[in-house]
Amino acid sequence: MTCIVACLIVGAIAGFACLLTTSPVLAQTSNSTTSLNPQEFLRGTLQWIESQGMIGGVAFIAIYIIATVAFLPGTVLTLGAGIVFGVLLGSIYVFIGATLGAIAAFLVGRYLARGWIGKKIEGNEKFAAIDAAVTSEGFKIVLLTRLSPLFPFNFLNYAFGVTGVTLKDYALASVGMVPGTVMYVYIGSLAGDLARIGTENQPTNSTIQWTIRIVGFLATLAVTIYVTHIARQALAEKVSQSSDRAE
Repeated sequence: MTCIVACLIVGAIAGFACLLTTSPVLAQTSNSTTSLNPQEFLRGTLQWIESQGMIGGVAFIAIYIIATVAFLPGTVLTLGAGIVFGVLLGSIYVFIGATLGAIAAFLVGRYLARGWIGKKIEGNEKFAAIDAAVTSEGFKIVLLTRLSPLFPFNFLNYAFGVTGVTLKDYALASVGMVPGTVMYVYIGSLAGDLARIGTENQPTNSTIQWTIRIVGFLATLAVTIYVTHIARQALAEKVSQSSDRAE
């Protein structure tokens, strides 16, 4: 699994580099200013993808993977997918790109940062308790955070890599992104013009937005209570074990 994801990352980076050098739109966007505006760059990327037909879907997924790993704003790509591909294909492409990107960031966090962070928090019983909570109930916790747009997606991808959650549970819990993905892709499809994405003139749908907020609030509340409860249990067990050893 790790080798497959690594190959996908390398392929995505190579493909993106090729696109950047061969696409006039991307080259112009990236060279237009010394200080790159991520939203403008991604809009330019979407405009190029829109003109590529079938290959555009593959390019979009590759770019979404890199954007996720590089902390670029995925909202612009998600909304833009609704215009470029429509709601159905747009949702599928976003879900694939976001899932692969999340797994890539997770692996980076696990194998490149886990050792260093582990040394920093070594002996911290509270972190150990939270880590135990995520380890024992990884799928449920990751799923709840995916349902909530209030949790920072890009940051969590790396953060979960430091915990003991398994790659299998982490990957399967990506299904929690489906409702939010479909909603945002649909909202983007209402724009009809990529120039409106990420601006004050982008379309809104009060019903959908309130649904996202309510679902996000409930998921946030649930995961907070759930993690706290399990972490307290794990912490209590550690304290009890320490007391037994001391006796």
